[in-house]
Amino acid sequence: MSPLLAISRPFINTQAAVGMTCLPVIGHDFQAMSASAQRSCLYEAGQVYSYLAQFMMAYGERQPLLSVPGDSSDDVPSDVLPTTGQRKHLTWISAYILVVSRVIGSGIFATPGTIVKSAGSVGLSLLIWAVGTVLAACALAVSMEYGCMLPQSGGEKVYLEYTYPRPRFLASTLIAVQAVVLGFTASNCIVFAKYTFFAFNVVPTELQHKALAVGLMTAVTIIHGCFLRTGIWIQNAFGWVKIFLIGAISLTGIWVILLRPHGDPDALAPEPTSVFSWDTLWEDSNWSWNLLSTSLFKVFYSYAGLNNVNNVLGEVKNPIRTIKTVCPAALLTAGALYFLANISYFLVVPLEDIKNSGELVAGLLFERLFGSHIGRTLFPLAIAISAAGNVMVVTYALARVNQEIARQGFLPWSRVLSSSKPFGAPLGGLIVHYIPSLLVIALPPQGDVYNFILDVEGYPGQVFSLAVTVGLLLLRYREPSLPRPFKAWLPAVWLRVVVCVALLSAPFFPPADGKSDVNFFYATYAIVGMGVIIFGILYWYIWTVLLPRWGGYKLEEEDEVLDDGTKITKLAQVPE
Repeated sequence: MSPLLAISRPFINTQAAVGMTCLPVIGHDFQAMSASAQRSCLYEAGQVYSYLAQFMMAYGERQPLLSVPGDSSDDVPSDVLPTTGQRKHLTWISAYILVVSRVIGSGIFATPGTIVKSAGSVGLSLLIWAVGTVLAACALAVSMEYGCMLPQSGGEKVYLEYTYPRPRFLASTLIAVQAVVLGFTASNCIVFAKYTFFAFNVVPTELQHKALAVGLMTAVTIIHGCFLRTGIWIQNAFGWVKIFLIGAISLTGIWVILLRPHGDPDALAPEPTSVFSWDTLWEDSNWSWNLLSTSLFKVFYSYAGLNNVNNVLGEVKNPIRTIKTVCPAALLTAGALYFLANISYFLVVPLEDIKNSGELVAGLLFERLFGSHIGRTLFPLAIAISAAGNVMVVTYALARVNQEIARQGFLPWSRVLSSSKPFGAPLGGLIVHYIPSLLVIALPPQGDVYNFILDVEGYPGQVFSLAVTVGLLLLRYREPSLPRPFKAWLPAVWLRVVVCVALLSAPFFPPADGKSDVNFFYATYAIVGMGVIIFGILYWYIWTVLLPRWGGYKLEEEDEVLDDGTKITKLAQVPE
């Protein structure tokens, strides 16, 4: 025993209630404990760690307790989260493509038209994109601190469970309900179908449009479920196509400015001096907070996935080092390309055409620049491929979130859904992801479905973002000595809190005409989104409180190891 540990032992013994519970953490029995006991023990171990750190600092200790010289900064501290034994096969490049392909999906090709329509002016539209970029950076900083602190697959599910262990199972249940009910990729499937038909100059029926979208979702599920390495290779290739495409759109604006005198003035939008002159820049701006909030949801959607690597962090080589560099690189890439792309739209396509373009603004851009052959066929097909790549990346990540949910016993048939058999891929998680995506594509009518999907995903997402951000502040107060290889700037964290509250309040500020970006009740997205969360709370209360009370039993977590080595948790009914 070291002299310092001998000196500190009496201090630890004064924390008897905590210390006795946490002895398995200090020993070697932690992995044998149930998941609920692990979480409880981790919380209490954090308290002991905090007391011990303060005591040691008084004696001049300078080395962090959870690291010793020679340790890798990417090792997962065993007393923070138990490791899952996942094979690490994602390199820095794969992680970067995973993030960029998730971020640069259909958003920048499909949302600018609806954002301009809601904002009313070029200036306000660009301001919304700028504000959205700053807020996306704040949200990313929060995710990076969590990811470096708790480097395990699962993303927000892991963070909420660790931060809010009480009430028992509530955080896990809400994440499970949100992932199953709202964890779909229907929007990008819809954009894929629209741009594919646009490229071939086909006016599809509603059935044809939905059939192509469902076909993409089915193909992606089969590829990721049966051919894991092939799926990763394809999504990497699609990612580079996507970067090239958005780069081409971004450089178009510069090309137009330089070569406008040599082109056909009638084929392009008005002169840049008139488009971006101060007199017309803010003309017809609509400052309704309800419309601005739905526009911000669409910008957030365009940046959704900056924390995508957090969902699969257990499969990333050097996870902490990777997350500290990949995420900022992806943000800078997307932010620069988005700004240039918006400039290109305004320089080439007339403002009224942009407002009426729906999700086809990028198609109009290329058609006006390169004609009806290359512009209307080749580039829209590239956009369709970009949307397909986004579907692949989102499906890859969310399937693993669903698998983590199944492994903790929050889904029926957890043994089947949490296994990686027979192809070494999360086929069960893919099926859980496939079903709601299929329903969202097939059931709603065409028209406003794209905007509605983005809004109804965004609103409850702000609830979870608020919980995660407040939880980060709570952890800084509750466990100040927990190792944090990256620490978010405090004003950015508080700004994220304020924005989440403001966006959640948006439905209480109705637009002047009673409509937002859809042709029905402006607050429908909020009603549906909150309905999902309320359903999750009711489900949790009935499942974990009422039924055990009436049945005279309690739920206990029991660990089980499957044939493929996967560790799962069963929720057993133990008589009281």
